[in-house]
Amino acid sequence: MASKISTSFISPFVIHFNCKNSNNKNKHLNVPLLFSSRPLLPASCKMRQRSFGSQQKRQHVKKGSPDQQRPNDADLVPTSDGDSESESSLIDREPIDVEHTEEQNLGSVFVPELKESLVLNCDGGEELSTSQLDNLISMIRNAEKNILLLNEARVQALEDLHKILQEKEALQGEINALEMRLAETDARIRVAAQEKIHVELLEDQLQKLQHELTHRGVSEHSELDVFANQNEPANEDLVLNNSEIHSFSKELDSLKTENLSLKNDIKVLKAELNSVKDADERVVMLEMERSSLESSLKELESKLSISQEDVAKLSTLKVECKDLYEKVENLQGLLAKATKQADQAISVLQQNQELRKKVDKLEESLDEANIYKLSSEKMQQYNELMQQKMKLLEERLQRSDEEIHSYVQLYQESVKEFQDTLHSLKEESKKRAVHEPVDDMPWEFWSRLLLIIDGWLLEKKLSTSEAKLLREMVWKRNGRIRDAYMECKEKNEHEAISTFLKLTSSSISSGLHVIHIAAEMAPVAKVGGLGDVVAGLGKALQKKGHLVEIVLPKYDCMQYDRIDDLRALDVVVESYFDGRLFKNKVWVSTIEGLPVYFIEPHHPDKFFWRGQFYGEHDDFRRFSFFSRAALELLLQAGKQPDIIHCHDWQTAFVAPLYWDLYVPKGLNSARVCFTCHNFEYQGTAPAKELASCGLDVQQLNRPDRMQDNSAHDRINPLKGAIVFSNIVTTVSPSYAQEVRTSEGGQGLHSTLNFHSKKFVGILNGIDTDAWNPATDTFLKVQYNANDLQGKAENKESIRKHLGLSSADARKPLVKFT
Repeated sequence: MASKISTSFISPFVIHFNCKNSNNKNKHLNVPLLFSSRPLLPASCKMRQRSFGSQQKRQHVKKGSPDQQRPNDADLVPTSDGDSESESSLIDREPIDVEHTEEQNLGSVFVPELKESLVLNCDGGEELSTSQLDNLISMIRNAEKNILLLNEARVQALEDLHKILQEKEALQGEINALEMRLAETDARIRVAAQEKIHVELLEDQLQKLQHELTHRGVSEHSELDVFANQNEPANEDLVLNNSEIHSFSKELDSLKTENLSLKNDIKVLKAELNSVKDADERVVMLEMERSSLESSLKELESKLSISQEDVAKLSTLKVECKDLYEKVENLQGLLAKATKQADQAISVLQQNQELRKKVDKLEESLDEANIYKLSSEKMQQYNELMQQKMKLLEERLQRSDEEIHSYVQLYQESVKEFQDTLHSLKEESKKRAVHEPVDDMPWEFWSRLLLIIDGWLLEKKLSTSEAKLLREMVWKRNGRIRDAYMECKEKNEHEAISTFLKLTSSSISSGLHVIHIAAEMAPVAKVGGLGDVVAGLGKALQKKGHLVEIVLPKYDCMQYDRIDDLRALDVVVESYFDGRLFKNKVWVSTIEGLPVYFIEPHHPDKFFWRGQFYGEHDDFRRFSFFSRAALELLLQAGKQPDIIHCHDWQTAFVAPLYWDLYVPKGLNSARVCFTCHNFEYQGTAPAKELASCGLDVQQLNRPDRMQDNSAHDRINPLKGAIVFSNIVTTVSPSYAQEVRTSEGGQGLHSTLNFHSKKFVGILNGIDTDAWNPATDTFLKVQYNANDLQGKAENKESIRKHLGLSSADARKPLVKFT
């Protein structure tokens, strides 16, 4: 055989045979098989176009193209563009319809696309295989069956259309008859209406005639009596009138009879009118049926037109199929010749299948490589972005490290300065220490003794120097003053004072004298953490050997049941406010071992008899009054403390009052420590209100003193305490750093940074005596670090009290009060 088959590809729709003859000229055979094995459509349906998506076409080309499987093989020829063109021509062909096609002529009907797509360029006697020819013949028979079914559907549709047309004609006849009846009825109604109008006119004329006759009868009767002797022409006129009346009466009778007949006709017309109305309703119903029939007729006409178009196309297709049948016979011969070439192509096809598998594997690996490449690129971009972010973070970290380093340096300097001051104070206290304190008496005893001495001083029963010496002995817990007090229990006050005066000698205290001026103290007047700090810090300093005293307002809402031995001193302390002096009553007591002074102002506004601690409209006036009254108490009691410790804006007035007013008066031994527990509350007020407590508004309403940083016409007590205090503290080192920033400083960051050398954060502690589970009476079961059994029992008790389920007893339970 001169030609040699290089490759072959067979698909369900197109058979490609690529041939190469002895002259190395490539020739190919494209045989599109156009009949599919899909189920036949119903007879009432119209054959529609078949289309294949571009994606499906690409898959066929990818799987069947030998050129993609062996790109380096010169013997393999890819499918030409003619294949796709012939395939698109198959898709774009109009649907096939059959009209009056005889069964005996269907054997020669074939699809015309077979004619257009069949391209034979091979030389020699190639033949198709028998199986392929059988497949082609079965496809042609399927097409014949489809055409028969279409013909039957066409005949049935024509019969249905004929029936519908007959029904339409019958309905149209009925509609015409009804329209005629309707026209007749309308005409009769119009005639009846005219007759009715005529009758009404006649009735009106008859009434007029009757009225005229009655009127004439009366007038004529009177004229006969009056003119009986008139001449003969008048008598002739009377005869004429009588004849006229007689004619009118006849005419009236005829009109009455005519009126009766017209009434009967009207009744008949009304009955006919009712029947006409019924007919109108039937006409409306028939009109609706006619409209629905017309719509269905239009649909059938459109279907008929479509059927006629399909029949026209089928006739042309019939002719084309005859020609194709002849070509198919020639194709059978070619199929027989191609059988041998197909045998040779099988081996090549097997090789191609193996190559296809390898190519598929390569494509999968290529896809994986592409995915990896994309992921690598994304990772590279992500790494670059992360590197940029790391650089920015490193820069920010470096800047923050520099800021933190500067803050740490400032903090270390302030701590060092504070430690140096504290060390110097300790050295001074050590030098003044003479006797060791006794520890056999509780702190309540010493606090009570100290309050007794202060009471004698305020009541002018002791001099300031004598009270100072006795106070120092109490301060260092001297055993002699303890013994003297025990001896004087049975003596009167005069004898007790004499006994104490015998003990007066030069004595030096062993610790610091600290006075807290605050608005709260736990547990008697507690709103927040300030009360806990004042009580806990006071007890801690007292245990360290320092003398601690506390000054509070005497609120009406305090917990008086927690105050022991509250008594009023027989003395009145006067303090300045609003241009005059106001009296203040002083109460003393010991609270948890600490001596406490309560100031009760005798002011008409009753500053501390409001039923609450804070939240009044005049809080600025209330606490500025209390701050000055507290300093007045220290001055009149002859106290010379080492430290005056004030807290938050309520007692921030103490710092400027101390330096501007009371140092010149002799209260000059102390240094002022101010602690702010929350910089959000600053107590600002109009500048003029500062004059109430005796401070100079013009001197203090300045940016470097007490003027508010955000409103120049307002005074900020918190800022004044920062400026006038010797040292400023807050609740923790981290909070101290936070409030020095613009975000956390609440407008005071610039002032705090300016006074940073005296600003330090000291972490708050807790009162281990109050918060001790081994002695806490509020717990159901006490426990300690060595015995934790009580925790489980307390947890179960809380769960029962709150009504919580005890199914999962191991679940953590957190309770806030």
